[in-house]
Amino acid sequence: MPQIEALLSARLFLVPQLVEEKIYFISNLSGRLSLYRMDYGGSVPVPLLPPDIALQNPHLMEGESFSVFPRLGKIVVMIDKDGDENYQPMFVPMEGGFPEPAFGDLLNNYRVFLTKSDSETNTIYMTAGSRQDQVFESYQGNLETGDLIKLGESAWGVFAIGVSQDNCRIILADQYTIGDNVLYLWSQDQPGLKLLYGKPIEQRSEDESVPLNSISICKFTEKDALLLTTSLFEDTYGLGYLSLNDPEVVRQVRILGKIHEGNGELVDFDRIQGNRYMFTYNIDGCSWLYEGIFDEETLQVNLDQVICGQGLLSNGVLERHYYDKSSDSYILSFSTARNPTQIYTVEGSQREKVIRHTNERVLGIPDEWLSEGEDASFISFDGRRVSARLYLPAEVLGFSGQRPLVYYVHGGPQGQERPDFAWFSMPLIQFLTLSGCAVFVPNVRGSTGYGLDYTKQVDRDWGGNDRLDHVHAMTEALPLDPRIDTSRAGVIGRSYGGYMTLTLASRHPELWSAAVDMFGPYDLLTFMDRIPETWKPYFMIAVGDPVKDREFLMERSPRTYMENIGCPLLVIQGRNDPRVVARESQDVVDHLRNQGKHVELLIFENEGHDVLKYENRVTCYNTITDFFRSHLKP
Repeated sequence: MPQIEALLSARLFLVPQLVEEKIYFISNLSGRLSLYRMDYGGSVPVPLLPPDIALQNPHLMEGESFSVFPRLGKIVVMIDKDGDENYQPMFVPMEGGFPEPAFGDLLNNYRVFLTKSDSETNTIYMTAGSRQDQVFESYQGNLETGDLIKLGESAWGVFAIGVSQDNCRIILADQYTIGDNVLYLWSQDQPGLKLLYGKPIEQRSEDESVPLNSISICKFTEKDALLLTTSLFEDTYGLGYLSLNDPEVVRQVRILGKIHEGNGELVDFDRIQGNRYMFTYNIDGCSWLYEGIFDEETLQVNLDQVICGQGLLSNGVLERHYYDKSSDSYILSFSTARNPTQIYTVEGSQREKVIRHTNERVLGIPDEWLSEGEDASFISFDGRRVSARLYLPAEVLGFSGQRPLVYYVHGGPQGQERPDFAWFSMPLIQFLTLSGCAVFVPNVRGSTGYGLDYTKQVDRDWGGNDRLDHVHAMTEALPLDPRIDTSRAGVIGRSYGGYMTLTLASRHPELWSAAVDMFGPYDLLTFMDRIPETWKPYFMIAVGDPVKDREFLMERSPRTYMENIGCPLLVIQGRNDPRVVARESQDVVDHLRNQGKHVELLIFENEGHDVLKYENRVTCYNTITDFFRSHLKP
């Protein structure tokens, strides 16, 4: 039986930036995530931060983890304390050193997110969430002078989603729930914010329905307009055009030249130079990155280059990409279900040159031992298609007979499980298949990646139809596969997935032989009371009002059904978690132990809403796998 250390020997290479033929990136080379630099083409990485500082997983962060400013000779790094998510913008010399606050103590009482950066003008944009009140504040920061300009404040985010090239006009967005966005214009030459598009929530009548626009990325064009992402024309998102002189109407921009097939979404776009842009798609969980030209006269984009999605860079996830103007090349981090993250550059006028700058590998485990996964999508109880993947032990491992099942529920809930070795779940999935288990990973309604309507299905319905999708998979779809033994099934999930794990184990106890809850909400009322103040307005709309909807939230809380749990339960928690605080998991354990139930608790004192440090990951993966091996007997 291989050891988990073999899988974790493949270090992470995340959010690369190419600056002056140096590659800056985040990696866990030391056992914890930190900032490094190496030469173009590869060299021994140079640490840029002291070894006691651990950075956050970029997957969990809003905005940028860091940004390099060569004209200043400095890097801005967003640093918290062992996962508490109280990020602060800190300066580090480009050669490395000890971090210092970029703006003194002005932002000490805020949880700060770096939303945009401009290395040519040494300007950054930040959203600062108060640590005491339900308010976000948006700032423009001058890194040369240390000056901060407050752009606006709101309970709903007031995120900078578009900036003019001279930094004199900024588009700010409030987001009430996913898709429900309102845009404001800030201008240097006029006070306050001007409502640009949408209807603010305070102007709506009770229960008023407002069309969802999903405008989340804007680029100023040459004709005083905005090119933007929107769901107004396509449920799976597309492009729109909004004239600042006539902002009442968003016009559709057509995208031609896509060559991918399958179901998915447009997830991002950015300007390269002039009228050339790059566009990122998530298609059946796999990444595609195109380059193309925007014609402002015809309102049409013609895609003419594929950067990611074919050849070496296919059937996987583009963790992050960055365009370097000086070299006219892309640098990106990419992984698949079986292959760890690697840093690549894509170069040449036809983007024909792909260069790999790292050579991470799983230690001592042949590729053919790892599971590639297969499509296991199914039709749910109401006829809705649910995308899913099934990971089975490789044939070469020699397991015979039906395989016990581990049912993995992703977090979010508005997230997606993808073939991504960079994410926590993939080493665990591979380790479980090496142990003889099959692992089923569904993206039930509420997941991202399949259009706005699909994503919105979970709003105000936690534990409703999403739960029924899982039950249908367990009772109707999976029993049809002769390779799987659903009578030996365990369920596991993180965050919202932990909530769903507790929900499934308590409301459908006959389905499970074991369950693992990783920092999952147990009581929706206490959970919503304990989250950061700035989160509460969103959760009141998306999940339920703790006062008006108290009975509904109690009915949807696992706490209400805990006496029904019949299988052993393992609970895992980070002490510094600000999202699902440690008390929430302790309440689960206390409740079950008072009933004489079998429950185990594993707390990591120096982790937040994730398990990131090497020694903790080894303990976590081993504990989970040993737990399932003990109770599912593969």
